[in-house]
Amino acid sequence: MAKAIMIQGTMSNAGKSLITAGLCRIFKQDGYRVAPFKAQNMALNSFITKEGLEMGRAQVVQAEAAGIEPSVLMNPVLLKPTNDTSSQVIVNGEVFSNMSAQEYYRRKREIVPEIMKAYSQLDAEYDVIVLEGAGSPAEINLKENDIVNMHMAKLAKAPVLLAGDIDRGGVFASLAGTMMLFDESEKAMVKGILINKFRGDKTILQPGLDMLEDIIHVPTLGVIPYLHVDIDDEDSQTERFDRKGAVGLIDIAVIRLPRISNFTDFNVLECVPGVTLRYVKSVGELKNPDLIIIPGTKNTMEDLLWMRQNGLEASILKHAAGNKPVFGVCGGYQMLGTVLSDPYGVEAGGTMTGMGLLPAKTVFEKEKTRTQVKGRFLPGLSGLLGDLAGVEIEGYEIHMGQTESLDTQEGQLAVLEEISGKPAREMIGMSRGNVYGSYIHGIFDKDEVAKTLVTALCTAKGVDSGEIAGLNVAAYKEQQYDLLAQGIRDNIDMELLYQILEKGV
Repeated sequence: MAKAIMIQGTMSNAGKSLITAGLCRIFKQDGYRVAPFKAQNMALNSFITKEGLEMGRAQVVQAEAAGIEPSVLMNPVLLKPTNDTSSQVIVNGEVFSNMSAQEYYRRKREIVPEIMKAYSQLDAEYDVIVLEGAGSPAEINLKENDIVNMHMAKLAKAPVLLAGDIDRGGVFASLAGTMMLFDESEKAMVKGILINKFRGDKTILQPGLDMLEDIIHVPTLGVIPYLHVDIDDEDSQTERFDRKGAVGLIDIAVIRLPRISNFTDFNVLECVPGVTLRYVKSVGELKNPDLIIIPGTKNTMEDLLWMRQNGLEASILKHAAGNKPVFGVCGGYQMLGTVLSDPYGVEAGGTMTGMGLLPAKTVFEKEKTRTQVKGRFLPGLSGLLGDLAGVEIEGYEIHMGQTESLDTQEGQLAVLEEISGKPAREMIGMSRGNVYGSYIHGIFDKDEVAKTLVTALCTAKGVDSGEIAGLNVAAYKEQQYDLLAQGIRDNIDMELLYQILEKGV
């Protein structure tokens, strides 16, 4: 059986996911077989495993940090919000149902056996499991049916480390208040406090730490500084959306859709020297970029309507009319077509007109496509991305809609040579002039794809692309995980951490 330890936070975005990833890397470095686990995740950033099962990307990041293959066992329940009150519920990587928040709250304890089945398989295979909680564990109106915080800690017999975000302020009140709202059995589970995202002189903080320990009777395991690491983060609270600064040599604008999903598709472009990648949600923010990307979304039709109403659609059409490139991924690809049809009410229902930049029709089906894919861009690719012809691509598909061309003479984007590990030859995506669309998440992740894309944008802009160096994405990720682990290791009591892990509850 594995040793277990759990990271909970006083609120969303307290840093649970990154701390979990950092501990996974630390335990890996120290010679343990370690796996992450989150019983229930709510996110629109998801991933398809080699078995064709869907899981949250946060646990994929944590698995990468642990040096293991991502498995749906690490995230048995995934909630993907479809609107403000409902979510698609995914259990063991497959769609279980669409539920309102109220219905899911009533029924979620029914899923506990599936959660424990997944956990037990990891428990038998690994030396250490690092569990992550969700949101705040002290939401007193939700605790009765909890399946991801203290209830999961008790089922796993996992001691809890409680993390607070000092960068937002009020960290002592949030930690003490959370402890106050725990019952006695829950308080006994908490074995250490983590102060996260600290900037400043720790000696000034120390009196507060001493007083906090007197109040809650739990030792402070460490004060983790604000770590400047480049690691994929959760969609709902990411700081990437709000970054401001001077625009670099190449300006790429990603439309920040209300229900944006899988924005991690574009993180690799942020790493290319000279490139600025911005998330924009208004015409005023869009300005005059070198490339517009329309990302994936959990509700294509409603997000297209949002762009239509706020003027972004008209601005994108004007950009394309000026022969400047537009690239749509997944839901963004669907928007670029001429017709969107939803006969089964998967999204908004009915039919609506698309942007008309690609001659394509999308019909939303009842079944979801979930595959890992490999292939290459096709020869004869149109427009300024012609140099991508023949370049290898790798990624995954997650979509309810099926898109077909309305013009057999129109250019296709890529050929898939492997689908879910099996040989294939299937055309996917479209290109028309400088407009491109694809269902493949991660299409830019290959080093050669990112470099060729940015070089083409430089050529079109008439600027020197000599500054653009090759980027080894895999090596870069490993470096960032090591930096994260070192930042945590240097600022927590490692001896106490291992004592907590060994003693358990």
